[in-house]
Amino acid sequence: MMRILLVSDAWAPQVNGVVTTYKNVIAKLEGNKDVDITVLHPSEFPTMTCPFYPEIRLTLASWPRIWRIISKYEPEAIHIATEGPLGMCARTFCMEHEIPFSTAYHTQFPHYLNKYLRIPKKITYEYLRWFHAPSMAVMVPTKRVLDELLAQKFENLIIWTRGVHLDKFYPGEVEEFPHLPRPVFMYCGRVAKEKNIEAFLKLDLPGSKVVVGDGPARRSLERRFPDALFCGVKKGEELAACYRSSDVFVFPSMTDTFGVVMLEALASGLPVAGYPVTGPADVITSDKVGCLDWDLRKAALKCLELKKQDCVDFASNFSWDIVAEQFKRHIQPFPPPDFSPEF
Repeated sequence: MMRILLVSDAWAPQVNGVVTTYKNVIAKLEGNKDVDITVLHPSEFPTMTCPFYPEIRLTLASWPRIWRIISKYEPEAIHIATEGPLGMCARTFCMEHEIPFSTAYHTQFPHYLNKYLRIPKKITYEYLRWFHAPSMAVMVPTKRVLDELLAQKFENLIIWTRGVHLDKFYPGEVEEFPHLPRPVFMYCGRVAKEKNIEAFLKLDLPGSKVVVGDGPARRSLERRFPDALFCGVKKGEELAACYRSSDVFVFPSMTDTFGVVMLEALASGLPVAGYPVTGPADVITSDKVGCLDWDLRKAALKCLELKKQDCVDFASNFSWDIVAEQFKRHIQPFPPPDFSPEF
């Protein structure tokens, strides 16, 4: 049984694509009983709130303490999921001990930091390129993201796709919003500035708009768009019921590397409307299952003409089993070294 250490600055109770991806991969790999995965995450240490992303907790623990934890586990493979404090500590540990490791590029931090803090994208790309440079495999979700990073002179890039639970997300006769005028246009995800939800809520559309999720922009958007229904975070069957009770999924983000929620929507029979940018353009590769247009209203209305079954059939090509096997192939196993006792 291979011991894998996963290091992530993002973990439960956060609800986002990073956490969703790794939780599903862990469930699949540990179900096969040939790997043992331990997650090193902020909940195990003292933390502080990230200034522009309050749901994220930044780890304050000393590096010697973290290094002792890594050494005690004696991993045979180390994967660093994020570029935050924990990720940096694990990266330094691996460099000090000459241990190979893999990383992943989940978040478009150059775009986020530019939007929130006006930090030039060039500076953030320089840091990320430096962070990932020693990685034996930098996992990216799509070919488009890979090409973008190649243009920024990243190396050792490899595609690691995403999946959907077809046994949880599927079409059905569920009416979660019986009081809402039809059609129902739905967004699901983090409610934050970088998700560009305002562009969706401003659209002149028939029927109703529903926002599922939470985040720092929720209160402001609720005040500005009182006609939209804000449901908060939904999980499990409640989330699946929201998808099944809607007619079109609108994904207004222009900064996501993928967007697992789009797969969940498609599996539930919802066509997807979005912009023709990285993320939506990598998922919606057929005009039978969605419409991508710089005119988001036009895209949303066009989706009303599409067939649910085509969306379901398209989503059936994505499996967490495949994602888990890709991850296992991409990580870098190594013989356990003799860790220095002073840690």
